[in-house]
Amino acid sequence: MSKLRKQYVLRLIFRCLIFILCTLFFIFRHEEFRVLHGINFFNGFSAFHLLWVIWVIDMIYQLVPVKNQIPLGSQKLFRQRFRPITEKINYAALRRYVIDTTKSAYKVLLIWGALLAVIGALYFTGILNYSALFLFSAAFYVCDLICVLIWCPFRLILQNRCCTTCRIFNWDHLMMFTPMIFIKGFYSISLLVMAFIIWLIWELHIALYPERFWEHSNGALRCSECTDKLCTQYCQKLRG
Repeated sequence: MSKLRKQYVLRLIFRCLIFILCTLFFIFRHEEFRVLHGINFFNGFSAFHLLWVIWVIDMIYQLVPVKNQIPLGSQKLFRQRFRPITEKINYAALRRYVIDTTKSAYKVLLIWGALLAVIGALYFTGILNYSALFLFSAAFYVCDLICVLIWCPFRLILQNRCCTTCRIFNWDHLMMFTPMIFIKGFYSISLLVMAFIIWLIWELHIALYPERFWEHSNGALRCSECTDKLCTQYCQKLRG
């Protein structure tokens, strides 16, 4: 097991504990969720403020080049993580790759939009309340690392080899926080705005620097060069 994978296993355990804690608050201390409303974020301090800080720090890591703690799949948009192949890049094939993967990515977006519509309908009909929407985000916080470490359903649509080559790696926070879009408050809006900025930067880099996202133009993405070894169930090198 690689050092990064060990770190991510510990992170998954930590996220599970956070979800359990949020669920306990939901059952026994529902008043804590008032921080989600309006500007209540600035009225006192709670455990949810700590979680907000953790989420913001996680997103900041996606906005700056980091070598050790963040996998290449999340950092491949940066010039510092780009290793051009020695042979000539096939730009026609690169263009086809970008078009095909983008179509697949937006299929995922449509599916996620449908899921969000169902959650929104349950909220506006009174079946779910605002704190339940927060629990959805906390659950997706756990599912994010389950997709990385155990099994990823989106891979069935994207057909990517592993997380390193994943087209939507940095969509995670935007997808995670979208259930809170129906909550009107600084807490949710601040997280969603920052997540949207990360998504927009990611998409702009794909449009401007597509060669950084393809293993046949960026040598760092090749399986033989992998040092992360996060999603070992897909890793061809380990299978061999």
